[in-house]
Amino acid sequence: MKPVVLAGGTGSRLWPKSRAALPKQFLSLTSDNTMLQDTILRLPTDKMDPPLFICNEDHRFLAAEQLRVANIDYDSIILEPDGRNTAPAIALAALRAIQQGEDPVLLILAADHLIADHQAFHEAVDKATLLAAEGKLVTFGIVPTEAHTGYGYIKSGDGVSELGYEVAEFVEKPDLTTAQQYLNSGDYFWNSGMFMFKASVYLKELSKHAPDIFAACTNAMENTDKDMTFIRVDADAFAKCPDDSIDYAVMEKTSDACMVPLDAGWNDVGSWTSLWETSKNKDQCGNVVIGDAILDGVNNSYINSEQRLISVIGLDDVVVVETKDAVLVANKHKVQDIKNVVNKLKAEKRSEFEFHREVFRPWGSYDSIDNGKRYQVKRISVKPGEKLSVQMHHHRAEHWIVVSGTANVTVGEKTSLVTENESIYIPIGEIHALENPGKILLELIEVQSGGYLGEDDIVRFSDRYGRVEIKK
Repeated sequence: MKPVVLAGGTGSRLWPKSRAALPKQFLSLTSDNTMLQDTILRLPTDKMDPPLFICNEDHRFLAAEQLRVANIDYDSIILEPDGRNTAPAIALAALRAIQQGEDPVLLILAADHLIADHQAFHEAVDKATLLAAEGKLVTFGIVPTEAHTGYGYIKSGDGVSELGYEVAEFVEKPDLTTAQQYLNSGDYFWNSGMFMFKASVYLKELSKHAPDIFAACTNAMENTDKDMTFIRVDADAFAKCPDDSIDYAVMEKTSDACMVPLDAGWNDVGSWTSLWETSKNKDQCGNVVIGDAILDGVNNSYINSEQRLISVIGLDDVVVVETKDAVLVANKHKVQDIKNVVNKLKAEKRSEFEFHREVFRPWGSYDSIDNGKRYQVKRISVKPGEKLSVQMHHHRAEHWIVVSGTANVTVGEKTSLVTENESIYIPIGEIHALENPGKILLELIEVQSGGYLGEDDIVRFSDRYGRVEIKK
């Protein structure tokens, strides 16, 4: 069994924690691990090959670093030039497996789901493995606990080998009355978006039912570029691929679809209300509190503080989420409307749509702690042995003050070591580089001054991480 983890979502409904540059699969929302890490750590490791991951270019270092920190061995990370939905993403993974001279059973997983009962999940995977070995395309149907209108449903058909059921029908998200009818019938299950099948079987069905997707993905995988553990597919070929889900492209059309029921405390963590519902840490008033908060007369609410004290008085059914640069206050039953706020942020090109105040890079991170009309102050952290790109700026000068660790700094033709309580100045237009040659974290304060302080004022001359976008 080879797990394939789809990690390309944006998770906009969990703003302000989840943002375009740091979506929910890379956050610690349901445990001390990130959701990406938990997706692999819950699997039966004795029964699986190293997993394969699929994400977009912007998140490649986030994924690689989180896998390294969790000591997760993996095959590779396929980078999608553009998101084309699940059918093409899974095709890339299946083609990768076939290229390696294998035909494994693929377990398709989303990187941002919660599964509470690992043993029940393992048992369902075992059943699905037997069906997949027989050439079936298996989906996991979640045993419903309520008449939920936010999920698609799967209607079960005849039994298959006492392991599962044939799929009688896939149905879209219903209204409440229809959802209640589904629940009462006992024949309908929530569509989990998790699947299992042989790589060759999926590709055969895809070529039959969606030949344009199959052709575009095959062409994209014929000319790949390997960069460390990353695999870049042919962008021009992939751009011709239609955008379609595996449900529409294959599962609703194939005659070999079957379903294994799963009753394991599954949740797609699609909203702040979902996090409140699934939390086991509610107080006597039904509140979930994360971080520093004082509540008075508050019931059935979700409070999440990242940095500052939150005080809530006399409110019920609210969601309050605080980050370094944004605060969300919402009725718990209206959190689906967060998308309206996110769309407005995007339309106005505000940084809060894409970035947190603290931005992570492959070499470390920076936190914008103060700014004015002609200045900006950042706290920069560089991991041991890492180096920022060799670069220059047309519009700003920089002054670096080392707080801890040792910096190896190149300014023009001169390279020098700068240690704690020492500083160095980089004039406008001067080529420069920053490296941490030591064994401990390098922390410094950067003061930028100039007429333009945007992150796109960077000209790169070399970069060990192969970055081509204009970002620092």
